[in-house]
Amino acid sequence: MRIGDLARRAGVTTKAVRYYESLGLITPDRLANGYRDYAEGDVRLVREIRNLGQLGIPVERTRPFLECLAAGGEHGDDCPSSMAGYREAIDDLTRRIDGLTARRAALAAQLRASAYRHSIATRDGGEPMSDTYERLPAGLPVPEDDGAADHLPGLALPPLELTATDGSTVRLDRLGPGRTVIYLYPLTGRPDVDLPEGWDAIPGARGCTPEACGFRDHHQELLEAGAERVFGLSSQDSAYQGEVVSRLGLPFSMLSDPGLELAEVLGVPTFSAVDGVELFRRLTMVVRGGRIEHVFYPVFPPDLHAGQVLEWLRGRG
Repeated sequence: MRIGDLARRAGVTTKAVRYYESLGLITPDRLANGYRDYAEGDVRLVREIRNLGQLGIPVERTRPFLECLAAGGEHGDDCPSSMAGYREAIDDLTRRIDGLTARRAALAAQLRASAYRHSIATRDGGEPMSDTYERLPAGLPVPEDDGAADHLPGLALPPLELTATDGSTVRLDRLGPGRTVIYLYPLTGRPDVDLPEGWDAIPGARGCTPEACGFRDHHQELLEAGAERVFGLSSQDSAYQGEVVSRLGLPFSMLSDPGLELAEVLGVPTFSAVDGVELFRRLTMVVRGGRIEHVFYPVFPPDLHAGQVLEWLRGRG
């Protein structure tokens, strides 16, 4: 048969057939006119090369399999030499995977180092070293008061136990008689992780890190104004929140509510992000004696919100 017929039946190109022939993997007869004449067995050999290539075995390493077929084997891997070929290919892949894994780890480390180089951190005195990442961009959409939090003041907090970043468990109905400030936020970004697509276009979504920094910077004043404790609360897990607490030097704990149970029990407003994940809307509750005394909603701009809470507390004496 002609080379075009062989290529078509074996599912390869004529160029590939010529390459296999140049390596001596197939040897066609020559007709009197000089044309190559391929046998039926060559179709089987070329198919074997193609199938092995799909497994990642280079053409140059297919010879043991072809010799097995030529020796009468029903399959190209019926011979011990073929088994050795499989093992050699597996070992080669393992070495490549190990190398790629090491390169991936090095790239991830470099990404983290680069991203965190200009991330906010605090000196020994608590002064911010940089706020490049944490600065709010201009032109963010302003959230409107849709009344979704109007029912919250006066409600008793449920007996809900939430994990805190300090390792403790906080039960919301047992916060004590004094005032507790709990600010709910959607999610805190990290310098080495992109925010969800379209995040800045969602009213009230952007600004969790500046808000946390505001509560950090005003934390002592909030305590002096009558707050016994401050918590941040989101649906992110404690490990993720713990990174934020450490990186930003927060003097208070974050609470994790991954199942958004507050939304289910109290009707705390939520929204769906672009990727379909349900998140808390930004709001702040002042809790006293187990009940919600006051709610700030909507919260904007988030970087100035801690100052708003401080002024409210000072006005209560």
